[in-house]
This record gives sequence, C-alpha cells and structure tokens, in this order.
Amino acid sequence: MIVDAHLHTSGRETTADVLQSLDDAGVDIAFLLAPFLTPPYSLVDRESLRAGNRYLSHLVKGHSDRLVGFAVVNPLHPQSADDLEEAAGLPGIRALKMVPTGWYPYDDCAHRVYAVAARLDLPILFHSGIFIDGRSGRFCRPSFYEAVRDHPGLRVTLAHLGWPWCDEANAVGVIDRINGVDPAESQFRFDLSFGPPPIYRDEVFRKAIDVIGPRSLQFGSDRFLPCSGAHIRAALDEVGAILDQLDVEGDDRNAIMSGTAMDWLRLRRPQGGK
Repeated sequence: MIVDAHLHTSGRETTADVLQSLDDAGVDIAFLLAPFLTPPYSLVDRESLRAGNRYLSHLVKGHSDRLVGFAVVNPLHPQSADDLEEAAGLPGIRALKMVPTGWYPYDDCAHRVYAVAARLDLPILFHSGIFIDGRSGRFCRPSFYEAVRDHPGLRVTLAHLGWPWCDEANAVGVIDRINGVDPAESQFRFDLSFGPPPIYRDEVFRKAIDVIGPRSLQFGSDRFLPCSGAHIRAALDEVGAILDQLDVEGDDRNAIMSGTAMDWLRLRRPQGGK
C-alpha cells in the first residue's frame, strides 16, 4: 500500500484527473493540500484561502477512501481560528496545512489555531526548513515547533525533515524516543518529501531512519497537481531506490510508505492492506 502524504492542488485539476494520476502512479491514498501557492490563491489573501478550502472539499467529496483534504489557514489573519472551524465543517477536510510566513510557530496567533485544531482533532502538516519564497525559512526552524507540545494530543508532521536543519528535526523527534513514548503516541512525525537536494538525500534519510525511526517517517511526493502519474511515480521510485540502498525492508518500509501516515490521521487500513 502507498500513501502520498504531501500532494499539492493548484485549483486547476479535476477529481477524475487526480484519481487517474494516482492510479498511474500506483498510489492508493493521497493527502491533498488546499491551493495556496498558485494564483488566485495566496497566503496573504484570506478570502482566497477560504475559497481554496471550499474548492478542495468539492474536489475530494465522495472519495474519502482515497482522497484526504488538508485545509490551509494563515494565523496572521485575525479570523484564522474561525476559518479553521469553517473548513473543518466542509466534507472531506480532515487535517490542516500551515506555512510560517511572517509568523513563528510559537507566536500567540499560531497557538490560537493550534487550540482549535486540537479541539477538533485535526492533525497539522507544517512546512519546515527553507521555503520556496526565499524569505520565510527563518520562521521554519524545526525546534520552533516544540510549541506544539503546549497542546497535548495535537498530532503534527514536519515536512522535508526541516532541511537544511535535518539534525535539528531529528533532535525534536528523538526526545519522545528518549522519554519512552511509542511512535504512535508521539505528537511529531516527519515527511520525506523532497527538501534535501539529491546529493544530501542518502545521508538525510539514513540519519532519520536511525535516529527517529521508520514509524515516525512518511513518504510525500510534494508534487503539484495537475501532473502525470509518471511524475508522482518518479518520486516514489527515487525514495524506493534510497530505501533499497539503506536495506530498509518489511515492516519498516511499509511504515514509511503508508503505515505512519495512516496512523497519523487514524485512517482505517483496507482489509488485507499493509
């Protein structure tokens, strides 16, 4: 079984096209992020984010067996907690995506959103590490997300292993291992979407697998829809090749490719699925 736990929408895809791309890639379930990086959707425009959440709900509606919707809100908007409440009521929205751009993960505005997410049992996927705008990496250091621990029960994933601060991300994750917390009960998980450039990836993956373990790691293609299944498949194949090189097999491989993400969102595995 394959779960793509980090797949962007743009506002230009159709449900049929998304499902076809997943079929062609061999992906069983996809976590789809509401559009926020493609016009007319923008993190600075609150109404565009609300529209993007409604768009995503329509896109995934009726396909909860394969498509999981992640709303997007921006804590800099004073109504962001209300926006999350609104999004959570939309069909197919089961989690939240947040990108610190102009705010820090420990700011009061962020805590107000975390409180709502915790109350509604909505996991959060955070961007962590350098960001594509070339300006916001300073807000996205992995250790800043320790503020999440003020909200027990809130489950989060840090994307891209926080590259280039991957050792710091491992340090955030290993604290629960040191304290004897089972990975399934930890507040933190980390995705293996492509933050590190290729020359870094073998080392980054090896350290993460050794330090925080496969049950805290999950695959994400970080592709932007609409795209071909072959484009998503290329990400799967690259991760698979690295896991082969690192001799990651059996239950450990299944955890990275599906199990961790399924447990994170508390999704029920198909009968006979691994």
